[in-house]
Amino acid sequence: MFAQLFLVRATSMERSQLRVVILSLAIMLLFLCAQGQAKYSPGFTAQPGHASSPAPLPFPMYGVTPGSLHPQECPGRCATRCSATAYKKPCMFFCQKCCWTCLCVPSGTYGNKQSCPCYNIWKTKRGGPKCP
Repeated sequence: MFAQLFLVRATSMERSQLRVVILSLAIMLLFLCAQGQAKYSPGFTAQPGHASSPAPLPFPMYGVTPGSLHPQECPGRCATRCSATAYKKPCMFFCQKCCWTCLCVPSGTYGNKQSCPCYNIWKTKRGGPKCP
């Protein structure tokens, strides 16, 4: 913006000199950016003698430890948890309710509630476990 205002009032000789200076600065800036990027961000280089390592295994306790799940993952985990019961609808309802609060689902289809303590805290009015 400033350069455009200056160019309007400048003579043709000053305009051409200013354009050369601006163009030179732009080229220098591009060159410096390219140098800095090449210097500080190493690209992939295959090193001889080193085999590429396999992808790391996911965290083994993911979804089992309290707070490790995202709410959108609850239906899938609860489907696994409730797969062996004859009462799928109530199991899924309460499992998802517990999962959305605790953000974890114990492994397996029964028991293992020690891995997700929040499951043991919730009780029904009669004192029984609320979470399957």
